[in-house]
This record gives sequence, structure tokens and C-alpha cells, in this order.
Amino acid sequence: MSEDASPHLLLVEDSDTQALVFRRTLEGFGFTVDRTRTAEDALVSLNEALPDLLVVDYRLPGMNGDELVRILRQTGHTRTLPIIMLTSDEASEVERQGLDSGANAYVPKASGPQLLVSRMRSLLRQRRSVPGNGTAGGFRQARLLVAVADPIYRDWLRGLLTGDGHAVSVAGDEQAMLAAVTEEEFDGVLVGPAPEGEDPFAWVRALDRQRQADSAGFEIAALSEVADPAQTLAGLGAGADDVLPSRDERDMLLVRVRSILRRKLARDDEAAGAARERERELALAHARAQAEASDALAAANRELEAANAQLRETQAQLVQSAKMASLGELVAGIAHEINNPLAFILAHHATVERAVQDATTAEDDTRTKRLAKAAERLGSIRTGLVRIQDLVVKLRRFSRLDDGEWSLVDIPEAIDSVLTLLQPKIPATVTIERRYGPVRTLESSPALVNQVVMNIISNAVDAVDPTTGRIVIETSTRDDRFFIAITDNGPGIPPEVRERVFEPFFTTKDVGSGTGLGLAIAYGVVRSHGGEITIESGDEGGARFLLAVPLHRQ
Repeated sequence: MSEDASPHLLLVEDSDTQALVFRRTLEGFGFTVDRTRTAEDALVSLNEALPDLLVVDYRLPGMNGDELVRILRQTGHTRTLPIIMLTSDEASEVERQGLDSGANAYVPKASGPQLLVSRMRSLLRQRRSVPGNGTAGGFRQARLLVAVADPIYRDWLRGLLTGDGHAVSVAGDEQAMLAAVTEEEFDGVLVGPAPEGEDPFAWVRALDRQRQADSAGFEIAALSEVADPAQTLAGLGAGADDVLPSRDERDMLLVRVRSILRRKLARDDEAAGAARERERELALAHARAQAEASDALAAANRELEAANAQLRETQAQLVQSAKMASLGELVAGIAHEINNPLAFILAHHATVERAVQDATTAEDDTRTKRLAKAAERLGSIRTGLVRIQDLVVKLRRFSRLDDGEWSLVDIPEAIDSVLTLLQPKIPATVTIERRYGPVRTLESSPALVNQVVMNIISNAVDAVDPTTGRIVIETSTRDDRFFIAITDNGPGIPPEVRERVFEPFFTTKDVGSGTGLGLAIAYGVVRSHGGEITIESGDEGGARFLLAVPLHRQ
């Protein structure tokens, strides 16, 4: 959007009356407004061209607004698209669901036009230009097949998954299921137990055979009546990619289905990226062949430049995906760390309240005991509040992750903040040993610790044995250089692999467990500091990552 052009927004609102009011109001403030009635129509419109901003009602016929936002946030073209969620509901749960789906702001319809317009202008000012932001591509609902013999449960599942924003087909027997996956393309198939008296995973076995024969890419989720490890193992052995308890609570079942679909969509993105990479390699090979003739050298250079630009765009999107994955892990950890002290604060608060109430009517001796108990509980409450305050302080330090400003950073303090945020991921039986040198400060950007050290420690936690693991973090200085060493007692990294671990997309983890970008990002950050990062063998046979950077900015 140029500075002189009118901001173009798409309004998703099913009420004709409210849509007319919003259109007149926003056009009066200089916006160009298009409107659709449903989320499904919005997906069609977004496939043609992206607006500068999206305003979507939370409650819509068919797919709700939060499900539309969740689909958009899964696609690189629209990860930075500003989105405002509108609703007439006042419940905080609705606001939480809207923001949790990925909306940038939540505005009640009753708040008046000024607040809405201010929010919109603020988001448009903050928006950064993203390559390829003019046209979206490939928006669609996830396609699911529900293969369940029980018609009541089958219809319940179809309604639940349709309401969650998925396109759902159903099959009531094995033959219909196999025919459906042959005729249509699905992202996932939810398979219920076979009829009574048969192998409960007979349908799963047949479906897996069909999938292998057709080289199909859908996920298979087996629905088990009994939630125990034996059933899970049996389902996985039959060919299922996951086993879900069929009687799981509604929200948990939806969360697990979304997780399965995320894995499948990530695999599709990876395959599409590999196809684009092959196309780029063919283009480069063609350019090199043409470069043998002097009159084709200029054309080859242009093709090479275009391929590099596309690679930079893809890399930027994948780096953002890696950051979002790390952010999800951090949010879970922060919630865990805050919930513990908050739980006993609330418990002690009730005890203090009862003790004070009892003391107002009790005799002197009893009153003294009640007040002493209340004072003791108040001390515990203060301890919990201090723990929450300390976590917030460390989180504020960590929030400077993308701050490009260089400053004097207290490295041990920054490492301790990272360890606090990673604490829920680190088993209690894994030992973390700190060996900080006398020099604590380093002139650097916060990303050196918040991103590089965090990635390496997180990888070390994944590598060590959860019962006997040991990680040592050391800092030292020598010859005007600052050193950070992170050593673990895991299996280590073979010498023939060490040269490749810093390559983008290279990973030794299982499929779906890593993006292969963590160490590549770490390498780039350390190089931007004028430093080096090397891998050695630790004293206990594990890996030892050594970061060496200048004490002062070069």
C-alpha cells in the first residue's frame, strides 16, 4: 500500500445492517471497504488478492471468525496480515479465543467507531512490508474423512469438526471408507473401531494398505474406546499415525485433531519447498549452461538473482515459523511457572481469610493463634508473589529478543533468564551446572543469549538422558574475547555430521520434531557479532558448543 493510496480492508460480517453501518463509517475515514458475509467466502476473496487489513466478526454462519483467523495464520502469505476481531459478546472467554487464534486486536462492536479506526490505523502503521504480500495462494479448509460405524457418534463427530472449520466427509463402513480415499484427497482420516467381534483396528489396517498402494499422504487417526498404552501401541502397529480416545472431552479431541493436521500441513509445505528447490536448481543449471556463451551471461545472472530472492523470501518465512514454534513452547512454560505459585497464593488467601474471620469472635488465646497462622500464610503468599515478579522481570529481559540495539549485557543474568523460561522443558533429574567467570558483561545484542544460547541449551536437553542428563554452562574471557561453552553428556555429534549441522533445514531429529533452522540461526547471529561457533567432543562423550565473540563491538 502506498502512502497516498486509501487503505483497502475486507470486512467479514453476516449482518447486512451492521455491515452497512461499518462501511459508511469506515469510508468516511478514508478506507476502501469490500465485504463478504461468511468466512468461507472470505477465503475465496483472499485467494484473489490480499487487503491491507482484515476486520472479521467473531460469530459467523458456518465457520466462526476465530477459525478463519487460525487458517490464515498457518500460511506464510498472511502471517503478518493485520486482523481485527469484532464481537457483540462481552465474555472474556470470547476475547481469549479470538486473540488465541491469532487476531491482532479485539474490538467490541459497542465501543464506537473511534476505537475501531484507531486500532486499524495503529496496525497499519506497525505493519511491515513482506515480499509476495500482494496475492495469497492456496487457502482452503482442512479436508477430513470420518469413518465410524456408529451413526450417532459419526454425526456428532461431523458436527464437532465442521464447527471447528474443517471440511468433513463421512463413511459408515470399510468399503465406503476405501472408496472415499480413492476418489477424493483428504488431509486426515478419523477411523473408529471395527464392528464388535472383529479386530478393532481392522479398518485401520485396510486403510494403511490402501495408503501405501496409492502413495497417498493423508494422516490416519484411530479412535479407541479404551485409553491405555496397550491400545495405543496396537493402533500404531496397525498403521495409525496417532490414537485418540474416542470419548475424550470435546476441546481436547479438537486440540489433538488440530495437532495432527498441523503435522500434515507442515509436511506438505516441506514437500512444496523441496519441489521449489529442485526447480531453482534446474534453473541455475540451465543458467550455467547458457553462460558458456557470452551473449547468455546476462540472462543467467538475472535468473540467479531471481532464484536467490525467492530463497531469501522462503528462508524468512521459515525463520518466522521457527520463532513462532519457540514462542509456543515459551508460552507453555510461562503458564506453568506462574500457575504453581498462583495456586498456593489462592489457597493461602482462603486460609488467611478464615483465620481473620475466626479471630474477630474468638477468645484472646484463640485469636492470637489465628492471627499467627494468618501471618505465616501471608509470608507464603509473599514468597509466591516474589516468584511471579521474578519471572516477569526475566520475561521482560527475554522480550528484547528482536531488539537490534547493542548494549552491555550481563551474560550470566541473561542465561539464568533463559533457563527459567526453559525450566518446564527440563526434567527435574537433569543437572544444570553453571560455571560463570569473573567478567560478566559483554557488548552485544540480546539475541546472542536469548536466541543462540536458548537454541543450544534446548537441543542439549533433547539430547541427554532424562534421568542422568547433565549440562554444563561456562563463561570465560581470553585475549579480548568472550567465550560461552555449553557441554552435555548426551550421545554427541559424529565428526562427519558436524560440518552440516549449521546448514539451514539440516536436522538429526525425527520428522516433525525440528525445523533444522535453530543452529543455522545461531550461526548467523554469532557471525554478525564477528565471532565463531564450533563443536567439539565433551569430557563425558557428549557435544560441546563453544561460542567466541569479541568483548566489544567491532
